[in-house]
Amino acid sequence: MKIFKFGGTSVGKPENLKIICEILEREIIKGTEPAAVFSALSGVTNQLIDISRLAAKKDLAYRNLLEKLRLRHIRFVETLFPPPEQKNIATEIDALINELQEIVHGVYLLKELSDRSKDLIMSFGERLSAKIIAAYGKTRGLSTQYVDAREIIVTDDNFGLARILPEITISKIQDYFQNNPGLKIITGFIAATEEGVTTTLGRGGSDFTASIIGAALNVEEIQIWTDVNGVMSADPGKVREAFSLHEISYEEAMELSHFGAKVLHPPTIQPAMDKNISIRIMNTFNTDFPGTLIRKTPSGNGGLVKGITSIDNISLLTLQGSGMVGVTGVSSLLFGALAGAEVNVILISQASSEHSICVAITPQSVKKAKSAIEAEFSLEIKAHIIDPVIVENDLTIIAVVGERMRKTTGLAGRLFNALGEKAINVVAIAQGSSELNISIVIDKKDEIIALNAVHDAFFAKTTRLNLFIFGVGLIGSTLLEQIKSNYTPLRENHLLELNVVTLANSRKMIFNEDGIDLESWRARLDQSETKTDIKLLLNDIRRLNLTNNVFVDCTASADIVKYYADILSARTSIVAANKHGNTGSYSRYLKFHQLAKDQNVHFLYETNAGAALPIISTLRDMINSGDRIIKIEAVLSGTISYIFNNFLPGRRFSAIVREAKAKGYTEPDPREDLSGLDFARKLLILSREIGLPKELSDIKIEPILPDKCQQADSLNDFFIELEKSDEYFDKLIERAAAKGRVLRYIAAIENRQAEIKLEEVDASHPFHSLRGTDNIIAFTTNRYSENPLVIKGAGAGAEVTAAGVMADIFKIANAVIKKRSF
Repeated sequence: MKIFKFGGTSVGKPENLKIICEILEREIIKGTEPAAVFSALSGVTNQLIDISRLAAKKDLAYRNLLEKLRLRHIRFVETLFPPPEQKNIATEIDALINELQEIVHGVYLLKELSDRSKDLIMSFGERLSAKIIAAYGKTRGLSTQYVDAREIIVTDDNFGLARILPEITISKIQDYFQNNPGLKIITGFIAATEEGVTTTLGRGGSDFTASIIGAALNVEEIQIWTDVNGVMSADPGKVREAFSLHEISYEEAMELSHFGAKVLHPPTIQPAMDKNISIRIMNTFNTDFPGTLIRKTPSGNGGLVKGITSIDNISLLTLQGSGMVGVTGVSSLLFGALAGAEVNVILISQASSEHSICVAITPQSVKKAKSAIEAEFSLEIKAHIIDPVIVENDLTIIAVVGERMRKTTGLAGRLFNALGEKAINVVAIAQGSSELNISIVIDKKDEIIALNAVHDAFFAKTTRLNLFIFGVGLIGSTLLEQIKSNYTPLRENHLLELNVVTLANSRKMIFNEDGIDLESWRARLDQSETKTDIKLLLNDIRRLNLTNNVFVDCTASADIVKYYADILSARTSIVAANKHGNTGSYSRYLKFHQLAKDQNVHFLYETNAGAALPIISTLRDMINSGDRIIKIEAVLSGTISYIFNNFLPGRRFSAIVREAKAKGYTEPDPREDLSGLDFARKLLILSREIGLPKELSDIKIEPILPDKCQQADSLNDFFIELEKSDEYFDKLIERAAAKGRVLRYIAAIENRQAEIKLEEVDASHPFHSLRGTDNIIAFTTNRYSENPLVIKGAGAGAEVTAAGVMADIFKIANAVIKKRSF
């Protein structure tokens, strides 16, 4: 035999009853003897509560709600039954509604709503739904029998949360089932005292009804049918990657239920556990789903952690003071006071010093709890050996649950590492000696971020980085091509998923939290009607609470940099090809780095100095490993490198500049490159990386061009003036060649000074052999004093710059993976 329970959402629409009957019919065909417990139609219990409260306030609006309630049930009848069969069941419904109306009218006249009356009024929800379902079953040929649970379940008179009287209840259930054949359609949630007074079983009472009946009859299985795919690893409304659990133990189910999992209620589990009866959580709207099986010893017990859940609105009361240290009985007095005030304690945490105890309770209980505790310890408070009770509101409890957590090292480390990565402060911690549950208290505003971070830490099979890419010009589009071509290898070989959530140019942007199709992104961006708006993007980031976010700036815009602080504050890392972020004021540079540190995110910009060359990372590694930088020399402009690498005796300087422009190596106006300003920005970044508090104005730049070239009115005038200056440049190269040297435009940092100037270098200098557009940098340090450490390679071009951006993205991914594997 099996007991089935169908919740309010399962019976919320007439068409759902057909699904339910098909479920029961399949069981009968299999030879199983089913019995079914039903809740009221979805929303009806709340309607009944509203009706009773309005009546107690002498508000005649209760009559309208009562009529709506009647019409809803009558419409069920009209939808489900053929006209000739509607009359009888409609008459029964009307009779129940009339009885309800008389009771509510009595409340209206007396202006009083007792708990006893409220229980009686609420009982009509299940009585109405079960009447309809039993009658509908008969029309399908089932031998259904309506069972009012008040006839078989006996409780005390604690109205609203009545307690079962086990012996008499078990006897009544067994006698009823033995003497009454057929498919029993039972009202959930309701019961009666020994005197026959109606009671209710409290929140989740219909589940409890099914469990009590199942235990009394020692059934094969109890099935709870709801509207989700069983017990989930987390609330899918809060955690995007939540998934269904195949099996869990009774203890795990109770812990998850206690800490907010809404599929099952804790009292339901105990009767089944006492008789070692399995409970299966099923989905009425996905009958192919095998369900989550709850039993004593789950097979294939899965991971160390089974679920992560939360209670999202709690208050924390803290009692502390020197008068508590080493004093026996303090805890007893505290919890005695709370019990006397009828305050339910959700969580307890005590410092090993005995200096403080904190308890988590519902916000509704704070006032009476605080008063009760301060009354109990009034003398100690007056003597200043115990402080007045500290109250903290707007908090959330997050619980990590799993039987296999017992005696497993590193789990707490992984939990707190996940929270630390998101800069989430933990207010209190609790863990029992069973190690079945680790509970933490955090700020309510951090709940969604924390749940997703912890879920990822314990369950994510791949590391997903959510990328918000601004700038889809040459570098940005090349980066997208690299992401697309490497997507599958990265996912399969490195379990890394690069999820492009946002793409934007200067005018439009597109957004898709599940990932933008990189085959068709151009067309989608062209067709987008959403204007580029970083504030809107930040709102989306906060609203969706995505984790592992990376803002990728492939623009050259100074305006975007204005939002860097907001982006970092939104716990989003930044990878910047844009140099403006690091070349503004030194105070802003420091602010960005401090924000990244405070928010536990990354601010990376390897390409700012040398495209894909590992210049900044190498510099940081040397400094972090204790080396001291003595001197830095560099050519960090692919354009300038090309020009001087090709400037040899017999070649005109102006012709080489034209050649570089024709090959796309220069800006549209070559003076932007030849001014040395972009080069100076790179030198400024390197200066700051080694701890020099410099501004751009502190970088000394020896101009390459004569003033007349630099000040020419137009591009055409510039080239005219440049040709006039060829003789000047000829003399420079001939003088260098006569000494066996070449010209190089070199940036240098030495003795805390930073400058860029044109130098003659001989064959012994590492920069003498530069070719093409190569960049080069030489570090002279304590360790590399005789032979500088040289990094050399392509310093310009979309492919290498995009590759440098990709490398920074990988650094963030590796950091996330490393922390997850902690």
